[in-house]
Amino acid sequence: MSIQQLITDLVQIKRLGEKARKENERFRKHLKTHDYNERKLRKMGEAIEEQIDCTACANCCRVATIDLVDRDIDRLVAFLKVKRSVFMEQYTAENSEERTTDLKRTDAGCVFLSGNDCTVYEARPDGCRYFPHLVRGQGPISTRMWEFIDRACYCPIVYNALEAFKEETHFRR
Repeated sequence: MSIQQLITDLVQIKRLGEKARKENERFRKHLKTHDYNERKLRKMGEAIEEQIDCTACANCCRVATIDLVDRDIDRLVAFLKVKRSVFMEQYTAENSEERTTDLKRTDAGCVFLSGNDCTVYEARPDGCRYFPHLVRGQGPISTRMWEFIDRACYCPIVYNALEAFKEETHFRR
């Protein structure tokens, strides 16, 4: 996929990602049942990540929720120089449905988002640090695909990577 073919317009990404939702679900099953070169897909993902400036977009910070683990909380508490209880009260929200502790959200997105900038970038949670989990993540791409179906509706990197992966693996649309 060349630079000219990358789609970065967020309105278009949302429309095309939603339109491709069922196709992406089929693609997930396709990856789980067919052999493919994981290393090549990761290289393709890296190339797409290099062509898109996340800080020009920051849509993930506006749309995604981030689950926090103790290591994330400890890092943020130290960075912000606040007590853990203060951090938990001011910056987190309990997600009873998923039984997780998430970063608090405002109408603009993540509580730490200022414009397109993360105010805690150096101490950001691992979920943010490794987003969109395309190149770096636990297990093969096929096991992380369930996350990519939603992310393809708001992240230009994920949308473009899935389209490139479909071409590479000769997926029938």
